[in-house]
Amino acid sequence: MAGRGIGYALKAHQRWWCLEQGLERVTWTFDPLVRRNARFNLVKLGARPEEYLPDFYGVMADAINEGDASDRLLAVWHLQEHIEPNDEPRNAAITLWEGPNGEPVRETGDKSRFLLVGTPSDVEKLRRDNAYAARAWRRAMRETLGGAMAAGGHVVGFTTRGEYVVSIT
Repeated sequence: MAGRGIGYALKAHQRWWCLEQGLERVTWTFDPLVRRNARFNLVKLGARPEEYLPDFYGVMADAINEGDASDRLLAVWHLQEHIEPNDEPRNAAITLWEGPNGEPVRETGDKSRFLLVGTPSDVEKLRRDNAYAARAWRRAMRETLGGAMAAGGHVVGFTTRGEYVVSIT
């Protein structure tokens, strides 16, 4: 059912209903490793992650999350604001990307105004096929994106290649 616009239609209705009730923002959490959710939340809706929440739900014993930490991003959707999608800025330092075997590859040292923090192309498949690489992604995301946000960085966009754009100014 993905790609048919149903999720967006539901969110549009939710936005309308909330505004009718006098609510100006909606918050929820999502897994920072799930690229399609990040794209939907940040690009289509214009929500912004405001906090990285390590192991937010604790141990989750379900078919999707079994054996993985439950790190989440707190998404905040300001309903009266329209945020333009923000792709890759100039002079961005790529700090995390997907290696040839699905594993995360990290790079440090560049002093750029923006960081690009990549996501695995399909973390659910990676969990099934290479649990070690999936756990490595969780650790790398926690250290890279979580660390940048804890140090005052702000997620300002999500690229077409599946990278969080983090302003570190």
